[in-house]
Amino acid sequence: MYNKVILMGRICHDLELKTTPNGVSVLSFRIAVDRSFAAKGEERKTDFFDVVSWRQTAEFISRYFGKGRMILIDGELQTRQYVDKNNQTRNVTEIVVDNASFTGEPKASFNSAGSYQNQSGYQTSYPGGPHPAEAVSVPPVMSSGEPQDFVDMSDTDDDYPF
Repeated sequence: MYNKVILMGRICHDLELKTTPNGVSVLSFRIAVDRSFAAKGEERKTDFFDVVSWRQTAEFISRYFGKGRMILIDGELQTRQYVDKNNQTRNVTEIVVDNASFTGEPKASFNSAGSYQNQSGYQTSYPGGPHPAEAVSVPPVMSSGEPQDFVDMSDTDDDYPF
C-alpha cells in the first residue's frame, strides 16, 4: 500500500509550536492550495488542508515559516477520531508531515496593516477561503535574480538548517 501526499501552498494563520506532556514538539496549521484549473468565467478555487508536524520538523517549520509564506510539504494522509466537549465523536483528516521545504519564493514581510507584501511591493488578495480576515497575498514568480538582490551572509551568526 502507498500513502503519500505532496502539497505546496500558503500557511493560513500564525504558527504556534506546542509541546506534549512528554516533551515532544508538535505544530498544527492549515495551508491554502489553489486548484490547477478554473471554469471559464470563474475565479480559481482554493482548497484548505489541515497539517500536523512533529519533533524537529515542527521546530523547523515554526522557526523558518509564518502566516502567508509558501511551503512545500510531503507526508501521509491520516484520519483520527476524538470526542468533543459535547460528547460527539468527530473525525479529522490531516496530513502528517515527513518533510518541509522552502519554495524559492522571495523574502516577504507583513506591513503595518497586516497584509503580506514581498520585497518588490507586489500585493494581491488571495481568492476564496473560509475566513476573509485570513486573506494573504500572492507574490510573483521570480525567474532570476540580480547580484544586488543577494546579501552576504558569511558574517552572520544565524543557525540555518542548510
